[in-house]
Amino acid sequence: MNRIPVTSATSPAGVEVCDEKRSWPYIVPFATLMLFLGLGGILPGGVPWSYPLRTVAVATVLLVCSRHLIRLRPSRGLLSVLMGVAVFAIWIAPGLLWPGYRHNWLFENPLFHRAGSGAPQAGWWFLAIRAGGSVLLVPIVEELFWRAWLMRWLVSHKFHEVPLGYYAAQAFWISALLFASEHGIYWDVGLAAGLAYNWWMVRTKSLADCILAHAVTNACLAAYVLLAGRWEYWL
Repeated sequence: MNRIPVTSATSPAGVEVCDEKRSWPYIVPFATLMLFLGLGGILPGGVPWSYPLRTVAVATVLLVCSRHLIRLRPSRGLLSVLMGVAVFAIWIAPGLLWPGYRHNWLFENPLFHRAGSGAPQAGWWFLAIRAGGSVLLVPIVEELFWRAWLMRWLVSHKFHEVPLGYYAAQAFWISALLFASEHGIYWDVGLAAGLAYNWWMVRTKSLADCILAHAVTNACLAAYVLLAGRWEYWL
């Protein structure tokens, strides 16, 4: 069994910091994002108005609670870009190679809603906010939660003593499976993406590289949705 390298468990002032308090900056932005996703159908004006509200709320929480955790200087920038493009290719490949691939009980069942296909009934402002949020905001929020926190918390509840990118098979697979479940009808490619991002975190030990890879994937997907009209990829 691998031993976990121990890091300091105290604040700069030498005062022990509660483990739960250490978790909040990683969790709260993601929880805010999930809350607005759940409320999207009941907010005034329906789904289109939920996106600007969600974007402002999540960005505010991120800046207030988590800005000290964010590092945006990747150590393997080009490789992270290529990783992001590869995950995008994996994401759209089943639908391109096998039209109607998702129209079976594995995907369209009581657990997951049916994939949409029509363009959203909103103007350019909705598309700009939707694309911008998916590229600039979502990767930071999700990588903080899934790779920087959960992968380590599953190893030890004193996750701050577990280095970024520490590999433990159980944590690696559980976090990838939960990441897949977040993506509903796209759980299969979500699992592949989760495994790829987890592997990249283990490989690079860098939150910034994982954020960059995730942002590139989302940017490619946004461009594909807008240029090809494949609106079903925007749940």
